[in-house]
Amino acid sequence: MKTNCITLLSALLLAPLAALLAELPTPQENSIARQWAQSRVFTEDAKLPFSFTLGGKLSDELLRDWKRTDATSELDTRRREHTRTWMDAATGLQVRLVATEYAGFPIVEWTLWLKNTGKVNTPVIENIQGLDARFERSAEGEFVLHGLRGDSCVAESFRPYALKLGPDAVKICSPPVGGENVSGKSSDGPDGWPYWNLEKPGGGVILAVGWPGQWAASFARDHERGLRIKAGQQLTHLVLKPGEEVRTPSTTLLFWQGDDVVRAQNLWRSWYLAHVLPRIDGQPQPPVLTIHGDGSLERWLKVQAFLDAGIKPDVFWRDAGGDNTWWPITDGLPRRPGKAWHNTGTWEIDKVKYPEGFRPFSDKVRANGMQFMLWFEPERVGNPNSWLGKNHPEWLMPLPSKDIGSVLNLGDPAALKWLIAHIDGMVKSQGLDWYREDMNGANYGTAWRNHDAPDRQGFTENLYVQGHLAMWDELRRRNPHLRIDSCASGGRRNDLETMRRAVPLLRSDWTVPSNNDKPLHREGIQAQTYGLSSWLPWNGAGVAFRHDSSSVLSVYLPCFGMNQVEGWSKSEERRTAVQRGYREARRVASLLLGDYNPLTPYSLDTTSWIAWQFHTAESGGGVIQAFRRSEAANETLTVKLRGLDANATYEVDNFDGGKETRTGAELMRGLDITLREKPAAAVLVLKVVK
Repeated sequence: MKTNCITLLSALLLAPLAALLAELPTPQENSIARQWAQSRVFTEDAKLPFSFTLGGKLSDELLRDWKRTDATSELDTRRREHTRTWMDAATGLQVRLVATEYAGFPIVEWTLWLKNTGKVNTPVIENIQGLDARFERSAEGEFVLHGLRGDSCVAESFRPYALKLGPDAVKICSPPVGGENVSGKSSDGPDGWPYWNLEKPGGGVILAVGWPGQWAASFARDHERGLRIKAGQQLTHLVLKPGEEVRTPSTTLLFWQGDDVVRAQNLWRSWYLAHVLPRIDGQPQPPVLTIHGDGSLERWLKVQAFLDAGIKPDVFWRDAGGDNTWWPITDGLPRRPGKAWHNTGTWEIDKVKYPEGFRPFSDKVRANGMQFMLWFEPERVGNPNSWLGKNHPEWLMPLPSKDIGSVLNLGDPAALKWLIAHIDGMVKSQGLDWYREDMNGANYGTAWRNHDAPDRQGFTENLYVQGHLAMWDELRRRNPHLRIDSCASGGRRNDLETMRRAVPLLRSDWTVPSNNDKPLHREGIQAQTYGLSSWLPWNGAGVAFRHDSSSVLSVYLPCFGMNQVEGWSKSEERRTAVQRGYREARRVASLLLGDYNPLTPYSLDTTSWIAWQFHTAESGGGVIQAFRRSEAANETLTVKLRGLDANATYEVDNFDGGKETRTGAELMRGLDITLREKPAAAVLVLKVVK
């Protein structure tokens, strides 16, 4: 294949992109990615970046003798797709590598598909690795693996780590597995974060595994200068029947040069915003302000209170509701107080509570300039007496915890067809602008594996993942203006394939009211922003349930909201505080999508400060967020800003009052932030003075 895998942006494309993206790659970085792709994918004797075994034989040995074809197509003006297909005449197995190149970014990305085109079952296919590649470092220095802790509803969720990988070191990552308990949630648990930055002397490579299921990745150092990375669905040992097809997780690599890991992460953020963040009518999802409620016209006064206060929310959010569900549960199982919502499986409007459904309410929401979002949890059937439980038990797979219910098998074509049609019908009939999907309960991976025969291990999960992604794609195809909010007991399914289709309005359940009184609650919210911002530019913490200023400022994020009880607007003090929160969150929202620069070390310590900076190329300005913890002795923190124009003059506007003018050079040498009280927070907006 003659076409380069990575090309530079044309001058026509580069100009508008540069206005949006703060960090752009160098020509050398694009060249490195192009060379790697050529040597691993597109040349005659390429050392292929994946592996599997078929009938006990390694793919490297097999594919060299199979018939091969190549094809290239233009996806759009900035993406080109390359497909290389191998065919085995003996077994009918077709192996298809689909790779995407991105104009102007040093990205190598691919997915592997395996299909039985024959008339009999294939031999056993096992250990399918979407990524299997060796990387080398120079003689000086060592590999360092940067990543995060996954989410498990704790203060430590998204805690960053940097692990030195010396000779013979091995690091294995996956969502939690313990005995027969298999999570199945793609960003769950201590080792479940499916994004890494592998630093080596002179540069590195960022890796993302896109698989909303049970993946595994290993980083194994040899005794010399090499490191082998393998990543794929954790368990595959299966035969394919005629016509069946499985796929690997998507693999995304971003190559970078230098010794600045923060710059590398901002290069990732730039690519993410340009090519991953979902778009409506070609426009990326903007930040949103939200309010919550039950979605009934009888309770419209709660909405009107915000409007009368001059607050203009973007999204009205109707969530599960605890015991006040929007679907009927009169025949549900007995539940603890606040847990009636566990009785899922009948996805119909409760006509007693909502005689006309949500449509009159959602129409009024839109008439007032907002969008309407409704919570669903279609994968879990928590009530055996629900519509799904009674009418289609053959579609259900038991979860290990019977209290939480069963799993709707999205790999079953009939179940998937029904679910798509049903949710699509509700989107249209109820006037939904946002589809919020949750995934509660534990050990979906166990349910998938228990459904497999010994020679079909991993098959149920693979079809389930394909079905889930196909459902979202089809809902978006049928409803081009539908937005999707990804939730899985908080932030436990936020892999790259999921993030291409959805945004996380609630990145972790750590922010919900049941955790308000736990140690390090406020500090955990701040620390989660610190860690997650390197990877997912667009995220939210739901709404602020605590009303002190430091807690509210801690959730100034691309998704922001404040939970209020009835009558809040009658208190002048509360009304002023809420107005300020929404006003300030709106002001900084777009700035939060710029480059992200940590200004302090990560910490949950109550004796510390924590701070960061967002910088935008478009305006030349940005925002600083700094937090003095409850036991921090020093009332002043000095931070050195990044990315500014040394010769430019900046206005620094402190939301607590006061403005000063400083040069970029002065701000990069050091800016003092003083907070007399503790705990306390400071938000400072920078803009270039013309």
